[in-house]
Amino acid sequence: MFKDLREYIEFLKSKDDLVIIDEFVDQDLEITEITDRVVKTGGPALFFPNVKNNDIPLLINIFGSERRMCWALGVDDLNDLGHKVEQVLRMVSNPPTSLFDKFNALTKIAGVAKSQPKIISTKTRKAPCQEVVISGKDVDLNMFPIMKCWPNDSGRFITLPLVVTKDPETSIRNVGTYRMQIFDEKTTGMHWQTHKVGAQHYQDSNRSGKQKLEAAVVIGSDPITTWAGSLPVPPSIDEFIVAGFLRGKPVELVKCKTIDIEVPANSEIILEGYLNLGELRTEGPFGDHTGYYSEADEYPVFHVTAITHRKDPIYLSTMVGIPPTEDYFMGLASTRLLLPALKMVLPEIVDISMPAEGIFHNLLIISIKKSYVGHAKKVMNAIWGLGLLMLTKSIVIVDSNVDLSDYSHVAWRVLSNIDPEKDILISEGPLDDLDHASNTPKYGSKVGIDATSKGKLDGRSRPWPSDIVMSKSIKELVDNKWSRYNINN
Repeated sequence: MFKDLREYIEFLKSKDDLVIIDEFVDQDLEITEITDRVVKTGGPALFFPNVKNNDIPLLINIFGSERRMCWALGVDDLNDLGHKVEQVLRMVSNPPTSLFDKFNALTKIAGVAKSQPKIISTKTRKAPCQEVVISGKDVDLNMFPIMKCWPNDSGRFITLPLVVTKDPETSIRNVGTYRMQIFDEKTTGMHWQTHKVGAQHYQDSNRSGKQKLEAAVVIGSDPITTWAGSLPVPPSIDEFIVAGFLRGKPVELVKCKTIDIEVPANSEIILEGYLNLGELRTEGPFGDHTGYYSEADEYPVFHVTAITHRKDPIYLSTMVGIPPTEDYFMGLASTRLLLPALKMVLPEIVDISMPAEGIFHNLLIISIKKSYVGHAKKVMNAIWGLGLLMLTKSIVIVDSNVDLSDYSHVAWRVLSNIDPEKDILISEGPLDDLDHASNTPKYGSKVGIDATSKGKLDGRSRPWPSDIVMSKSIKELVDNKWSRYNINN
Protein backbone atom coordinates (compact mmCIF):
# COMPACT_ATOMS: atom_id res chain seq x y z
CA MET A 1 0.00 0.00 0.00
CA PHE A 2 1.26 3.51 -0.79
CA LYS A 3 2.52 5.43 2.25
CA ASP A 4 2.14 8.77 0.47
CA LEU A 5 1.38 10.44 -2.83
CA ARG A 6 4.99 10.17 -3.97
CA GLU A 7 5.06 6.38 -3.78
CA TYR A 8 1.94 6.32 -5.93
CA ILE A 9 3.55 8.65 -8.47
CA GLU A 10 6.57 6.35 -8.75
CA PHE A 11 4.25 3.38 -9.17
CA LEU A 12 2.36 5.08 -11.99
CA LYS A 13 5.67 5.85 -13.68
CA SER A 14 6.61 2.17 -13.49
CA LYS A 15 3.33 1.28 -15.17
CA ASP A 16 3.77 3.93 -17.89
CA ASP A 17 0.52 5.48 -16.73
CA LEU A 18 1.82 8.95 -15.90
CA VAL A 19 3.01 11.51 -18.42
CA ILE A 20 5.35 14.34 -17.43
CA ILE A 21 4.55 17.41 -19.53
CA ASP A 22 7.64 19.64 -19.61
CA GLU A 23 5.97 22.29 -21.75
CA PHE A 24 5.16 25.52 -19.89
CA VAL A 25 1.42 25.60 -19.24
CA ASP A 26 -1.06 28.04 -17.71
CA GLN A 27 -3.13 27.00 -14.70
CA ASP A 28 -5.90 29.21 -16.08
CA LEU A 29 -7.93 27.04 -18.50
CA GLU A 30 -5.05 25.36 -20.36
CA ILE A 31 -4.50 22.51 -17.89
CA THR A 32 -8.26 21.86 -17.82
CA GLU A 33 -8.46 21.54 -21.59
CA ILE A 34 -5.50 19.15 -21.67
CA THR A 35 -6.88 17.04 -18.81
CA ASP A 36 -10.43 16.92 -20.16
CA ARG A 37 -9.21 15.52 -23.48
CA VAL A 38 -7.04 12.96 -21.71
CA VAL A 39 -9.61 11.67 -19.21
CA LYS A 40 -12.31 11.29 -21.87
CA THR A 41 -10.02 9.08 -23.93
CA GLY A 42 -8.90 6.93 -21.00
CA GLY A 43 -5.48 8.56 -20.86
CA PRO A 44 -2.86 8.69 -18.10
CA ALA A 45 -2.25 10.77 -15.00
CA LEU A 46 -0.55 14.08 -15.79
CA PHE A 47 2.36 15.82 -14.07
CA PHE A 48 3.08 19.47 -14.88
CA PRO A 49 6.47 20.63 -13.49
CA ASN A 50 6.40 23.94 -15.38
CA VAL A 51 3.30 25.92 -14.53
CA LYS A 52 3.21 29.59 -15.50
CA ASN A 53 4.44 31.95 -12.76
CA ASN A 54 4.82 29.09 -10.29
CA ASP A 55 7.64 26.97 -8.88
CA ILE A 56 5.45 24.16 -7.56
CA PRO A 57 4.45 21.26 -9.87
CA LEU A 58 0.83 20.21 -10.40
CA LEU A 59 -0.45 16.63 -10.50
CA ILE A 60 -3.87 15.73 -11.89
CA ASN A 61 -6.00 12.79 -13.06
CA ILE A 62 -4.50 10.25 -10.64
CA PHE A 63 -7.91 8.53 -10.30
CA GLY A 64 -9.06 9.04 -13.89
CA SER A 65 -9.49 5.40 -14.95
CA GLU A 66 -10.82 2.23 -13.37
CA ARG A 67 -7.34 0.69 -13.56
CA ARG A 68 -5.71 3.60 -11.69
CA MET A 69 -8.54 3.60 -9.19
CA CYS A 70 -7.81 -0.07 -8.43
CA TRP A 71 -4.08 0.60 -8.10
CA ALA A 72 -4.69 3.57 -5.83
CA LEU A 73 -6.86 1.49 -3.51
CA GLY A 74 -4.65 -1.62 -3.59
CA VAL A 75 -7.18 -4.00 -5.17
CA ASP A 76 -7.31 -6.06 -8.34
CA ASP A 77 -10.99 -5.31 -8.85
CA LEU A 78 -13.16 -2.58 -7.34
CA ASN A 79 -15.58 -5.26 -6.13
CA ASP A 80 -12.84 -6.35 -3.72
CA LEU A 81 -13.60 -3.20 -1.71
CA GLY A 82 -17.08 -4.48 -1.03
CA HIS A 83 -15.77 -7.91 -0.09
CA LYS A 84 -13.57 -6.36 2.64
CA VAL A 85 -16.51 -4.50 4.13
CA GLU A 86 -18.81 -7.50 3.77
CA GLN A 87 -16.54 -9.67 5.93
CA VAL A 88 -16.75 -7.20 8.80
CA LEU A 89 -20.50 -6.69 8.44
CA ARG A 90 -21.09 -10.45 8.51
CA MET A 91 -19.36 -10.64 11.88
CA VAL A 92 -21.75 -8.02 13.21
CA SER A 93 -24.89 -9.68 11.87
CA ASN A 94 -23.77 -13.32 12.36
CA PRO A 95 -21.43 -13.66 15.36
CA PRO A 96 -19.11 -16.68 15.13
CA THR A 97 -19.94 -19.76 17.23
CA SER A 98 -17.17 -22.31 16.69
CA LEU A 99 -13.70 -21.86 18.13
CA PHE A 100 -12.18 -21.81 14.64
CA ASP A 101 -14.63 -19.16 13.41
CA LYS A 102 -14.05 -17.07 16.53
CA PHE A 103 -10.30 -17.15 15.93
CA ASN A 104 -10.76 -16.02 12.33
CA ALA A 105 -13.14 -13.29 13.43
CA LEU A 106 -10.64 -12.14 16.05
CA THR A 107 -7.95 -11.58 13.44
CA LYS A 108 -10.38 -9.60 11.29
CA ILE A 109 -11.59 -7.50 14.21
CA ALA A 110 -7.98 -6.86 15.17
CA GLY A 111 -7.45 -5.58 11.64
CA VAL A 112 -10.31 -3.12 12.11
CA ALA A 113 -8.90 -2.03 15.47
CA LYS A 114 -5.55 -1.30 13.84
CA SER A 115 -7.35 1.09 11.48
CA GLN A 116 -7.57 3.76 14.18
CA PRO A 117 -5.48 6.83 13.26
CA LYS A 118 -2.11 7.09 14.96
CA ILE A 119 -0.94 10.45 16.35
CA ILE A 120 2.79 10.93 15.89
CA SER A 121 4.89 13.09 18.17
CA THR A 122 6.89 15.86 16.58
CA LYS A 123 9.35 15.48 19.46
CA THR A 124 10.58 12.18 18.05
CA ARG A 125 10.36 12.94 14.35
CA LYS A 126 9.29 15.75 12.08
CA ALA A 127 6.16 15.26 10.02
CA PRO A 128 6.85 15.62 6.28
CA CYS A 129 3.88 17.96 5.88
CA GLN A 130 5.48 20.37 8.39
CA GLU A 131 8.99 20.57 6.95
CA VAL A 132 8.21 24.17 6.00
CA VAL A 133 5.97 26.39 8.15
CA ILE A 134 4.59 29.71 6.91
CA SER A 135 2.42 31.88 9.15
CA GLY A 136 1.19 35.39 9.73
CA LYS A 137 1.84 38.00 7.06
CA ASP A 138 3.87 35.52 4.99
CA VAL A 139 0.83 33.38 4.19
CA ASP A 140 0.16 33.58 0.46
CA LEU A 141 -2.04 31.08 -1.37
CA ASN A 142 -0.74 32.38 -4.69
CA MET A 143 2.39 30.28 -4.16
CA PHE A 144 0.41 27.25 -5.41
CA PRO A 145 -0.62 26.57 -9.05
CA ILE A 146 -4.33 26.72 -8.23
CA MET A 147 -6.44 26.29 -11.35
CA LYS A 148 -9.13 28.33 -13.02
CA CYS A 149 -10.92 25.53 -14.83
CA TRP A 150 -13.57 27.05 -17.11
CA PRO A 151 -14.03 30.44 -18.82
CA ASN A 152 -16.98 31.61 -16.69
CA ASP A 153 -15.56 30.48 -13.35
CA SER A 154 -15.46 33.33 -10.86
CA GLY A 155 -11.82 32.66 -10.08
CA ARG A 156 -9.35 29.96 -9.18
CA PHE A 157 -10.48 27.00 -7.07
CA ILE A 158 -8.85 24.37 -4.90
CA THR A 159 -10.65 21.31 -6.25
CA LEU A 160 -9.35 18.24 -4.40
CA PRO A 161 -8.90 19.23 -0.74
CA LEU A 162 -9.62 17.18 2.36
CA VAL A 163 -11.37 19.60 4.70
CA VAL A 164 -11.07 18.47 8.32
CA THR A 165 -13.43 19.79 10.99
CA LYS A 166 -14.72 18.56 14.35
CA ASP A 167 -18.25 18.36 15.67
CA PRO A 168 -18.50 21.28 18.16
CA GLU A 169 -20.20 19.09 20.79
CA THR A 170 -18.80 15.58 20.34
CA SER A 171 -15.42 16.44 18.74
CA ILE A 172 -16.01 13.64 16.24
CA ARG A 173 -13.89 14.38 13.19
CA ASN A 174 -15.25 14.78 9.68
CA VAL A 175 -13.23 14.77 6.47
CA GLY A 176 -14.93 16.04 3.34
CA THR A 177 -14.07 17.21 -0.15
CA TYR A 178 -15.46 20.66 -0.93
CA ARG A 179 -14.28 23.15 -3.53
CA MET A 180 -12.65 26.34 -2.28
CA GLN A 181 -12.57 29.57 -4.29
CA ILE A 182 -9.48 31.73 -3.79
CA PHE A 183 -10.61 35.22 -2.70
CA ASP A 184 -7.16 36.61 -1.92
CA GLU A 185 -3.79 35.44 -0.61
CA LYS A 186 -5.23 34.54 2.82
CA THR A 187 -8.93 33.71 2.35
CA THR A 188 -11.05 31.27 0.38
CA GLY A 189 -14.67 30.28 0.07
CA MET A 190 -15.85 27.03 1.66
CA HIS A 191 -18.47 25.39 -0.55
CA TRP A 192 -20.37 23.57 2.19
CA GLN A 193 -23.55 22.32 0.57
CA THR A 194 -26.61 22.12 2.79
CA HIS A 195 -26.62 18.36 3.37
CA LYS A 196 -22.87 17.88 3.98
CA VAL A 197 -21.39 17.16 7.40
CA GLY A 198 -18.98 20.11 7.26
CA ALA A 199 -21.95 22.43 6.78
CA GLN A 200 -23.62 20.77 9.79
CA HIS A 201 -20.55 21.44 11.96
CA TYR A 202 -20.66 25.08 10.87
CA GLN A 203 -24.38 25.40 11.61
CA ASP A 204 -24.10 23.65 14.98
CA SER A 205 -21.23 25.93 15.98
CA ASN A 206 -23.29 28.95 14.99
CA ARG A 207 -26.30 27.80 17.00
CA SER A 208 -24.17 27.15 20.07
CA GLY A 209 -22.97 30.74 20.05
CA LYS A 210 -19.35 30.03 19.13
CA GLN A 211 -17.38 32.69 17.30
CA LYS A 212 -15.16 30.48 15.15
CA LEU A 213 -14.91 26.99 13.69
CA GLU A 214 -11.39 25.68 13.12
CA ALA A 215 -10.64 23.80 9.92
CA ALA A 216 -7.62 22.24 8.25
CA VAL A 217 -7.27 21.66 4.51
CA VAL A 218 -5.17 18.72 3.34
CA ILE A 219 -3.82 18.68 -0.23
CA GLY A 220 -2.00 15.64 -1.56
CA SER A 221 -2.32 12.86 1.00
CA ASP A 222 -1.82 9.19 0.11
CA PRO A 223 -4.34 8.07 -2.57
CA ILE A 224 -6.63 6.06 -0.28
CA THR A 225 -6.91 8.86 2.28
CA THR A 226 -7.53 11.43 -0.46
CA TRP A 227 -10.29 9.28 -1.92
CA ALA A 228 -11.84 8.56 1.48
CA GLY A 229 -12.70 12.24 1.85
CA SER A 230 -15.21 11.91 -0.98
CA LEU A 231 -17.10 9.00 0.63
CA PRO A 232 -20.74 9.60 1.68
CA VAL A 233 -20.33 7.84 5.03
CA PRO A 234 -22.51 8.58 8.11
CA PRO A 235 -21.40 11.54 10.28
CA SER A 236 -20.36 9.21 13.11
CA ILE A 237 -17.73 7.47 10.98
CA ASP A 238 -14.26 9.01 10.77
CA GLU A 239 -13.01 8.91 7.18
CA PHE A 240 -9.44 8.44 8.44
CA ILE A 241 -10.55 5.18 10.08
CA VAL A 242 -12.06 4.02 6.77
CA ALA A 243 -8.79 4.90 5.05
CA GLY A 244 -6.81 2.98 7.68
CA PHE A 245 -9.04 -0.06 7.27
CA LEU A 246 -8.52 -0.11 3.51
CA ARG A 247 -4.78 0.63 3.83
CA GLY A 248 -4.32 -2.18 6.33
CA LYS A 249 -2.47 0.22 8.59
CA PRO A 250 -3.44 3.41 10.39
CA VAL A 251 -3.25 6.88 8.90
CA GLU A 252 -0.49 8.71 10.74
CA LEU A 253 -1.68 12.10 11.94
CA VAL A 254 0.11 15.14 13.31
CA LYS A 255 -1.38 18.06 15.20
CA CYS A 256 -1.52 21.33 13.29
CA LYS A 257 0.70 24.24 14.31
CA THR A 258 -2.00 26.89 14.92
CA ILE A 259 -5.26 24.98 15.44
CA ASP A 260 -6.47 21.95 17.42
CA ILE A 261 -6.89 19.57 14.48
CA GLU A 262 -4.86 16.57 13.34
CA VAL A 263 -3.93 15.97 9.69
CA PRO A 264 -2.18 13.19 7.72
CA ALA A 265 1.53 13.57 8.42
CA ASN A 266 2.72 12.44 4.98
CA SER A 267 0.64 14.98 3.08
CA GLU A 268 2.12 17.47 0.65
CA ILE A 269 0.38 20.67 1.78
CA ILE A 270 -1.70 21.75 4.79
CA LEU A 271 -3.74 24.94 5.12
CA GLU A 272 -4.62 25.77 8.73
CA GLY A 273 -7.30 28.25 9.63
CA TYR A 274 -10.78 29.08 10.81
CA LEU A 275 -14.20 30.29 9.74
CA ASN A 276 -15.94 33.17 11.47
CA LEU A 277 -19.46 32.09 12.25
CA GLY A 278 -21.93 34.14 10.22
CA GLU A 279 -19.31 35.54 7.82
CA LEU A 280 -20.46 34.79 4.27
CA ARG A 281 -19.22 35.86 0.85
CA THR A 282 -20.39 35.33 -2.70
CA GLU A 283 -18.77 32.23 -4.21
CA GLY A 284 -19.09 31.00 -7.79
CA PRO A 285 -20.11 30.55 -10.52
CA PHE A 286 -18.14 27.35 -11.05
CA GLY A 287 -18.05 24.85 -13.91
CA ASP A 288 -19.29 21.86 -11.92
CA HIS A 289 -19.41 18.07 -12.24
CA THR A 290 -22.98 18.42 -13.49
CA GLY A 291 -21.63 19.72 -16.80
CA TYR A 292 -23.21 23.13 -16.06
CA TYR A 293 -22.06 26.20 -14.19
CA SER A 294 -23.37 26.24 -10.64
CA GLU A 295 -24.75 29.65 -9.67
CA ALA A 296 -23.07 32.16 -7.43
CA ASP A 297 -24.27 31.97 -3.83
CA GLU A 298 -23.29 32.93 -0.29
CA TYR A 299 -20.88 30.58 1.49
CA PRO A 300 -18.63 30.72 4.59
CA VAL A 301 -15.18 32.29 4.38
CA PHE A 302 -12.06 30.32 5.34
CA HIS A 303 -9.18 32.34 6.82
CA VAL A 304 -5.72 30.79 6.49
CA THR A 305 -3.57 31.22 9.59
CA ALA A 306 -0.69 29.02 8.48
CA ILE A 307 0.58 27.01 5.53
CA THR A 308 2.78 23.97 6.14
CA HIS A 309 4.22 21.78 3.42
CA ARG A 310 7.03 19.50 2.33
CA LYS A 311 10.29 21.11 1.23
CA ASP A 312 9.44 20.41 -2.41
CA PRO A 313 5.61 20.12 -2.39
CA ILE A 314 3.44 18.70 -5.16
CA TYR A 315 0.05 20.37 -5.68
CA LEU A 316 -2.68 17.76 -6.32
CA SER A 317 -5.71 18.91 -8.28
CA THR A 318 -8.66 17.69 -10.30
CA MET A 319 -11.12 19.14 -12.80
CA VAL A 320 -14.79 18.53 -13.36
CA GLY A 321 -17.16 19.35 -16.19
CA ILE A 322 -19.30 17.45 -18.67
CA PRO A 323 -19.01 13.78 -17.61
CA PRO A 324 -17.10 11.61 -17.55
CA THR A 325 -14.32 13.28 -15.61
CA GLU A 326 -12.01 11.98 -12.88
CA ASP A 327 -14.68 12.14 -10.18
CA TYR A 328 -16.76 9.48 -11.97
CA PHE A 329 -14.12 6.84 -11.24
CA MET A 330 -13.89 7.99 -7.63
CA GLY A 331 -17.66 7.58 -7.35
CA LEU A 332 -17.55 4.17 -9.03
CA ALA A 333 -15.22 2.93 -6.31
CA SER A 334 -17.53 4.42 -3.67
CA THR A 335 -20.52 2.40 -4.90
CA ARG A 336 -18.51 -0.82 -4.63
CA LEU A 337 -17.49 -0.01 -1.07
CA LEU A 338 -20.99 0.98 0.09
CA LEU A 339 -22.94 -1.83 -1.61
CA PRO A 340 -22.54 -4.37 1.27
CA ALA A 341 -23.82 -1.84 3.82
CA LEU A 342 -26.76 -1.04 1.56
CA LYS A 343 -27.55 -4.76 1.28
CA MET A 344 -27.68 -5.04 5.06
CA VAL A 345 -30.49 -2.50 5.12
CA LEU A 346 -32.17 -3.77 1.94
CA PRO A 347 -31.17 -7.44 1.47
CA GLU A 348 -33.22 -7.73 -1.72
CA ILE A 349 -30.68 -5.54 -3.53
CA VAL A 350 -28.33 -7.45 -5.85
CA ASP A 351 -26.32 -4.60 -7.36
CA ILE A 352 -26.31 -0.84 -7.91
CA SER A 353 -24.91 1.42 -10.60
CA MET A 354 -24.51 5.17 -11.01
CA PRO A 355 -23.78 5.97 -14.68
CA ALA A 356 -21.41 8.85 -15.33
CA GLU A 357 -24.18 10.80 -17.04
CA GLY A 358 -26.21 10.67 -13.84
CA ILE A 359 -23.52 12.69 -11.98
CA PHE A 360 -24.10 10.61 -8.78
CA HIS A 361 -27.35 12.19 -7.64
CA ASN A 362 -29.45 12.17 -10.84
CA LEU A 363 -29.69 8.42 -11.56
CA LEU A 364 -29.34 5.26 -9.49
CA ILE A 365 -29.99 1.87 -11.14
CA ILE A 366 -30.77 -1.01 -8.79
CA SER A 367 -31.26 -4.72 -9.48
CA ILE A 368 -33.36 -6.61 -6.93
CA LYS A 369 -34.70 -10.05 -6.13
CA LYS A 370 -38.38 -9.27 -6.41
CA SER A 371 -40.65 -11.17 -3.98
CA TYR A 372 -43.99 -9.39 -3.70
CA VAL A 373 -46.29 -6.84 -5.27
CA GLY A 374 -44.98 -3.31 -4.84
CA HIS A 375 -41.51 -4.56 -3.98
CA ALA A 376 -39.77 -2.19 -6.42
CA LYS A 377 -41.64 0.82 -5.03
CA LYS A 378 -40.71 -0.21 -1.50
CA VAL A 379 -37.03 -0.11 -2.48
CA MET A 380 -37.44 3.32 -4.11
CA ASN A 381 -38.97 4.82 -0.99
CA ALA A 382 -36.35 3.20 1.23
CA ILE A 383 -33.52 4.65 -0.86
CA TRP A 384 -35.04 8.13 -0.60
CA GLY A 385 -34.83 7.74 3.17
CA LEU A 386 -31.16 6.70 3.40
CA GLY A 387 -28.51 9.33 4.14
CA LEU A 388 -27.30 11.26 1.11
CA LEU A 389 -29.14 8.81 -1.17
CA MET A 390 -32.17 10.92 -0.28
CA LEU A 391 -30.91 13.35 -2.94
CA THR A 392 -31.27 10.81 -5.76
CA LYS A 393 -33.53 12.31 -8.42
CA SER A 394 -34.18 9.20 -10.53
CA ILE A 395 -34.25 5.55 -9.44
CA VAL A 396 -34.62 2.65 -11.88
CA ILE A 397 -35.37 -0.84 -10.55
CA VAL A 398 -34.68 -3.92 -12.69
CA ASP A 399 -34.67 -7.68 -12.12
CA SER A 400 -31.75 -9.51 -10.53
CA ASN A 401 -30.64 -11.08 -13.84
CA VAL A 402 -29.90 -7.71 -15.48
CA ASP A 403 -26.24 -6.78 -15.90
CA LEU A 404 -26.03 -3.20 -14.64
CA SER A 405 -22.71 -2.61 -16.37
CA ASP A 406 -24.40 -3.07 -19.77
CA TYR A 407 -26.37 0.16 -20.12
CA SER A 408 -27.73 -0.87 -23.51
CA HIS A 409 -29.26 -3.96 -21.91
CA VAL A 410 -30.62 -1.90 -19.02
CA ALA A 411 -32.21 0.60 -21.43
CA TRP A 412 -33.82 -2.24 -23.38
CA ARG A 413 -35.32 -3.70 -20.20
CA VAL A 414 -36.59 -0.32 -19.02
CA LEU A 415 -38.17 0.68 -22.31
CA SER A 416 -39.73 -2.74 -22.82
CA ASN A 417 -40.97 -3.44 -19.31
CA ILE A 418 -42.69 -0.28 -18.13
CA ASP A 419 -46.36 0.54 -18.25
CA PRO A 420 -45.94 4.30 -17.65
CA GLU A 421 -49.25 4.74 -15.83
CA LYS A 422 -48.53 1.97 -13.28
CA ASP A 423 -44.75 1.69 -13.14
CA ILE A 424 -43.66 5.29 -12.68
CA LEU A 425 -43.72 6.79 -9.19
CA ILE A 426 -43.47 10.55 -8.74
CA SER A 427 -42.38 11.77 -5.33
CA GLU A 428 -41.03 14.94 -3.75
CA GLY A 429 -38.17 15.62 -1.40
CA PRO A 430 -34.70 17.12 -0.91
CA LEU A 431 -32.46 17.53 -3.95
CA ASP A 432 -28.76 18.21 -4.32
CA ASP A 433 -27.71 21.84 -4.04
CA LEU A 434 -26.40 21.65 -7.61
CA ASP A 435 -29.69 20.53 -9.16
CA HIS A 436 -30.79 23.32 -11.49
CA ALA A 437 -33.95 21.78 -12.93
CA SER A 438 -36.27 22.20 -9.92
CA ASN A 439 -38.08 25.48 -9.49
CA THR A 440 -37.25 25.54 -5.77
CA PRO A 441 -33.57 25.23 -4.80
CA LYS A 442 -32.69 22.00 -2.94
CA TYR A 443 -36.23 20.63 -3.19
CA GLY A 444 -38.31 19.15 -5.96
CA SER A 445 -39.81 16.12 -7.64
CA LYS A 446 -38.24 12.69 -8.04
CA VAL A 447 -39.06 9.74 -10.25
CA GLY A 448 -38.92 6.02 -9.58
CA ILE A 449 -39.28 3.54 -12.46
CA ASP A 450 -40.25 -0.08 -11.89
CA ALA A 451 -38.71 -1.89 -14.86
CA THR A 452 -38.96 -5.36 -13.36
CA SER A 453 -40.87 -8.12 -15.16
CA LYS A 454 -44.51 -8.38 -14.12
CA GLY A 455 -46.77 -11.38 -13.53
CA LYS A 456 -49.87 -12.52 -11.65
CA LEU A 457 -48.20 -11.21 -8.49
CA ASP A 458 -48.58 -7.73 -9.93
CA GLY A 459 -52.22 -8.21 -10.91
CA ARG A 460 -51.55 -8.87 -14.62
CA SER A 461 -54.28 -10.62 -16.59
CA ARG A 462 -52.04 -11.47 -19.55
CA PRO A 463 -48.84 -13.55 -19.53
CA TRP A 464 -45.40 -11.97 -19.49
CA PRO A 465 -43.31 -12.99 -22.53
CA SER A 466 -40.17 -15.11 -22.19
CA ASP A 467 -36.73 -13.82 -23.15
CA ILE A 468 -35.34 -15.08 -26.43
CA VAL A 469 -32.44 -17.38 -25.54
CA MET A 470 -30.62 -19.80 -27.85
CA SER A 471 -30.33 -23.40 -26.64
CA LYS A 472 -27.10 -24.28 -24.86
CA SER A 473 -26.35 -27.16 -27.24
CA ILE A 474 -26.51 -24.95 -30.33
CA LYS A 475 -24.34 -22.28 -28.71
CA GLU A 476 -21.72 -24.92 -27.92
CA LEU A 477 -21.96 -26.30 -31.45
CA VAL A 478 -21.34 -22.90 -33.00
CA ASP A 479 -18.51 -22.18 -30.54
CA ASN A 480 -16.76 -25.38 -31.58
CA LYS A 481 -17.23 -24.76 -35.31
CA TRP A 482 -16.60 -21.01 -35.32
CA SER A 483 -13.19 -21.14 -36.96
CA ARG A 484 -14.64 -23.21 -39.82
CA TYR A 485 -17.11 -20.48 -40.79
CA ASN A 486 -14.28 -18.21 -42.00
CA ILE A 487 -15.85 -15.13 -40.44
CA ASN A 488 -13.16 -12.54 -39.84
CA ASN A 489 -14.38 -10.98 -36.62
